[in-house]
Amino acid sequence: MPNWNDARPERSVFVVVPGPEQLGWSLPWCPQAHHFSLFLFQSRLPAIKVKYLFLAWLGIFVGSWAIYMHYSSYSELCRGHVCQMIICDHYRRGIISGSSCQDLCEEGTLMLQHCLSSSPTHQVYSGVWKGKEVIIKCRIEEALRGDGGPDSAPRRQLALFDKPSRGTSMDEFREMLLSFLRSCLGEQPSLGSLVARIIALADVNQDGKVSLAEAKSVWALLQVNEFLLLVSLHEKEHTAKLLGFCGDLYVTERVSHGSLYRLELPGYLRPLVPSAVHAQLNQWLAPAWPRRARITIGLLEFVEEIFHGSYGSFFLCDSSPRHIGYNGKYDCKMADLESVATEMAVRGYLKGRRS
Repeated sequence: MPNWNDARPERSVFVVVPGPEQLGWSLPWCPQAHHFSLFLFQSRLPAIKVKYLFLAWLGIFVGSWAIYMHYSSYSELCRGHVCQMIICDHYRRGIISGSSCQDLCEEGTLMLQHCLSSSPTHQVYSGVWKGKEVIIKCRIEEALRGDGGPDSAPRRQLALFDKPSRGTSMDEFREMLLSFLRSCLGEQPSLGSLVARIIALADVNQDGKVSLAEAKSVWALLQVNEFLLLVSLHEKEHTAKLLGFCGDLYVTERVSHGSLYRLELPGYLRPLVPSAVHAQLNQWLAPAWPRRARITIGLLEFVEEIFHGSYGSFFLCDSSPRHIGYNGKYDCKMADLESVATEMAVRGYLKGRRS
């Protein structure tokens, strides 16, 4: 009799046999073979499901992170509604005035649209004014400092408009402007004409007089370096034109290409895009070489013009692409003048420093 204790289990051997299709045979359809193939596919289906489930989860995670970073940075940097609220409150109370106040606060024809701010204290927006694309800039530095209730921001912002005081005569206001320009631009023989231009700019209703609200608005704007440079360099073709103002908010023309040969990515997307890919995109999007040469010549002309300007010498301290742009005709246009400094400012910065 056989000894069943010595019996060993038989080993299963699987042999892969090529199917008729691989051998080039044409056989009739077999239901059993179809069900067997369906069984093999269903046995692999869980692995496929896990793979695509992981990819879907990864996509949702990255998308959620990008949306969160976008809105967190937007809420921190973009406070145009706060700026508009403060400006319009001061305008309705008669504290400030300007050529764009009525359109901003009453008629709604000056609208803030896309946020371009890089700092919460210096608001920059692209917008539309009477059907024309513009750039709107506003400071809310004082409104963001310190602690306080919801009404504390307008009170702190009010300190910007404390000069000139009530009872200041036109002659005194002219002397204030002249002294301020001397401290910023140095002793220049043409400062008198610049004072006259500022007073004409302040006279919004063109009645030959400057009201206290108009004087306070212009004085607050002159504390902004870029506005002072816009007024001083208004004759230069490579600077954006000043279109209007309201309090310390001012409007300039929009430069078609606000960055020089550069694709500006949001801050939350920069870690996700490799530097090599970003550089390649910039190279593809850059204009042709003859047009680049035209833009470069325009930039050199601008540097030469401001170095021997009518109101003193100015220096381009930062030539990074984000400060330089160009229009549709490939003429160089300064996207902003924050990188331009007066000779007096440079002297003050270098004073006491060793070479």
